[in-house]
Amino acid sequence: MDKIRFLGAENEISRVPFGSILKETREKTTVENEDTLLSCAINGIFRNDELFSHFRGSSTIGYIKVKKNDLILSAQNLHLGNANVNLRFEHGIISPAYKVYRITGAEPEYIAQWVKRPAANQFFLAATTEGASQCRKNIDWDALYRQPIVLPSSDEQKKIAKLLMSLDSQIAFEKTEVRKLKDFKSAMLTKMFPKEGKTEPEIRFPGFTDAWKQRKFEEIAVRSSVMSDKKGLPRVEYEDIISGAGRLNKDIKLKESEKVGIVFHKGDVLYGKLRPYLQNWLLASFNGLAVGDFWVLQPQNTDSSFLYRLVQSQQFEEVANQSTGTKMPRADWKLVSKTKFVIPHSVDEQAAIGTYFEHLDALITLHQRKYEKLIDTKKAFLEKLIGGEK
Repeated sequence: MDKIRFLGAENEISRVPFGSILKETREKTTVENEDTLLSCAINGIFRNDELFSHFRGSSTIGYIKVKKNDLILSAQNLHLGNANVNLRFEHGIISPAYKVYRITGAEPEYIAQWVKRPAANQFFLAATTEGASQCRKNIDWDALYRQPIVLPSSDEQKKIAKLLMSLDSQIAFEKTEVRKLKDFKSAMLTKMFPKEGKTEPEIRFPGFTDAWKQRKFEEIAVRSSVMSDKKGLPRVEYEDIISGAGRLNKDIKLKESEKVGIVFHKGDVLYGKLRPYLQNWLLASFNGLAVGDFWVLQPQNTDSSFLYRLVQSQQFEEVANQSTGTKMPRADWKLVSKTKFVIPHSVDEQAAIGTYFEHLDALITLHQRKYEKLIDTKKAFLEKLIGGEK
């Protein structure tokens, strides 16, 4: 892969042993709770109470003192990516199960990005020996320290780190936006569908005053059972749907399959009955076959977009998760079909609710795709700007 250099970066890139840029620190605590207890995970460094409800050890005496810009390496699952530079906390303490280093021969922000390259896991794996399991391997520390890494000049390291940290900020922003929008959608689903024992929701659109009606689910939608193996029809399987998002993760029209499935049409709702808490549902925008443990729900005098949101409501989820089976729980159609739901009598009001959530889903998808694109962009830059060890 061709490397990218910043304009004016003409200095040669040096090749040095990994250990030459590090100085291990072994300063340990002598009293209990001497400083903030930290935990190093694959996705970053956190206060221990951000990850765990309580301290799982018996004493913090003998824990290693950590300063800002220190590199922390896991002694057990380093090859899985448990390596981080502490850019977040001014100081703290961490379990002696980790090794802590002052970075002496490189810019800490650059090394923070370097250890998160996809290829870094292979770099660390090359210095491991067999351990208790695939997740827990032993580290040959001398071999790790001898392995070469490539370093641009200090100035170029700073520029690379600044660019990648800017991407990190954008990634964090989009991730937060997705979470906020999902939380907002969950709240609106609760407010725009009646709570148990109520005949109207907390929020209604202006202009709709008709009372909502109680109907059994089998009166709202029927379950299709028409099977087919017709060639040319796209097949939707469990693994094709993004859980909780109601989106396909691939172009299923490119899949080659002759599997038998339940016929569905545009406007039908596919509901994953196996482990319904996985939230595998889809509003079909094309004709095809549902392969596997799906209900194909066809709306009856009901707006299809409203039906799609009804199966996401709290009441429906609670009923569907009263499932049969233990190892492979499935939603019980006999129970769900006889359950009564309060829904708008007006199809126009149903459509208005469906359209509202359709727009909200589109906004979530927009930010989710921005987030995914930024992740891919950063991965590419990590390899092109930082590169390998050769």
